[in-house]
Amino acid sequence: MQCPFCREMDSRVVDSRLVAGATVTWRRRACDACGRRFTTYERVEHQLPVVVKKDGQREPFEREKVLRSLRIACNKRPVSADALDEHAAALERELAETGEKEVPSRVIGERVMALLKQLDGVAYVRFASVYRSFRDIDEFMDEMGKLVRSRGPADGESP
Repeated sequence: MQCPFCREMDSRVVDSRLVAGATVTWRRRACDACGRRFTTYERVEHQLPVVVKKDGQREPFEREKVLRSLRIACNKRPVSADALDEHAAALERELAETGEKEVPSRVIGERVMALLKQLDGVAYVRFASVYRSFRDIDEFMDEMGKLVRSRGPADGESP
């Protein structure tokens, strides 16, 4: 592994651990030339499908785009960064395991919305309002009503 500081090619592994549900290997390395330490992460590279956008364009699946969307939706919400990372990784695995060569962006968007609906209602509404491009307040309120009905009455409330 090349040292990011001095660009020497020889480094040794000082410590190694499994992280992110045993899907990533974290390695602490030391450069033999300059002695500085750095961290690397190893993960299996899956053959991911190409994403087919609404306009027909095709682009490679990017886990970081999904993670960025999750972070934006969950901004200032009680959802941990680890939980978001795990969900993005799970979606990536799910897509890789389908074996499909292409997947419509709609499928990914719907999967992210389903995840957010379980994770945090406010984050779900934030994401849905952008993803579904509500035309007016009535469409937005209709979606809010569906969310409230699907959750049922709050503790202490009668149905």
